[in-house]
Amino acid sequence: MELKELRNFMRVARAGSVSRAAKELRLAQPALSRQIKKLEDELGVSLFARHGRGVRLSAAGSLLLERAEAISDLVHRTGEEIRDERSPSAGRITLGVPPAAGRLIIPPFVERFQKTWPQTTLHIREGVTSSLLEWLTEKRIDIAVLHNPPHLETLQITPLLTERMLVIGPPAHRLKGQTQKVSYRIRDIGDLPLILPNMAHTNRRLVEHAALEHGVRLNIKMEADSVAFAKALVEKGLGYTILTYAAVQDDVERKRLTATPIARPALTTKVTLVTLRATPPPKPIEDASALLLDVCRSLVRSKVWAGAHLSR
Repeated sequence: MELKELRNFMRVARAGSVSRAAKELRLAQPALSRQIKKLEDELGVSLFARHGRGVRLSAAGSLLLERAEAISDLVHRTGEEIRDERSPSAGRITLGVPPAAGRLIIPPFVERFQKTWPQTTLHIREGVTSSLLEWLTEKRIDIAVLHNPPHLETLQITPLLTERMLVIGPPAHRLKGQTQKVSYRIRDIGDLPLILPNMAHTNRRLVEHAALEHGVRLNIKMEADSVAFAKALVEKGLGYTILTYAAVQDDVERKRLTATPIARPALTTKVTLVTLRATPPPKPIEDASALLLDVCRSLVRSKVWAGAHLSR
């Protein structure tokens, strides 16, 4: 299995067509088809299902695409790091952020990053905490913004802020006869048809733990790992979810969703900045982390990050 073959496989997967990928690569279509066939013979599986309009990935092909992208990214980053030894002003930093926090952090961070290190390439990846943690430990990202990370010896965790969790409901006209509450108690949540992510997500575990502590059994109507999907389902009146205000601020202001505090006790989530522990820490990562910390503090102090409080 050669790197060139993997890259050509990735091109076919993205194009959805061998002929289209061959044109993009300026290769003869039979030659590209032979490369794909060689990969399939070597692995003993079909990587694509053929159809009239082209090809689509099989389950095995989807797994190979994920691994091939990781390998390609690692090779690229290795080259960048080696070149960085010759050019201290150049380099590459990869930052991983969750969706809601990323929407707030990325614009001001990128603006200041580019002004400070114009020769450094910034790569941004979005994911949930479980994915970001995996990418960090595999060194596929350098810095991660994580909700409630596990306290592992390999991780350097810097607390950033805390956010209150809210019950997110449909707009008032879709409450179907229910009265909108001023606040919810933990035990009230058990009466709601909930739309939450699966147990791999830290927010789900946070809610489950709070319910368990108060003897509440949650009514999980459906699982939706995407925040965007969950919000769309709630807006249609199909249930409720539990998120931070940062995740729904625009929707609440446009009256697409309602956000109600959880009180007695409040349910909070911790947002942290996480890198791999190293002695000494790489200077570019240390500098970028310091800038990220300053950006987050500015967002909270200016109340752009609504509902957040700086960690002490």
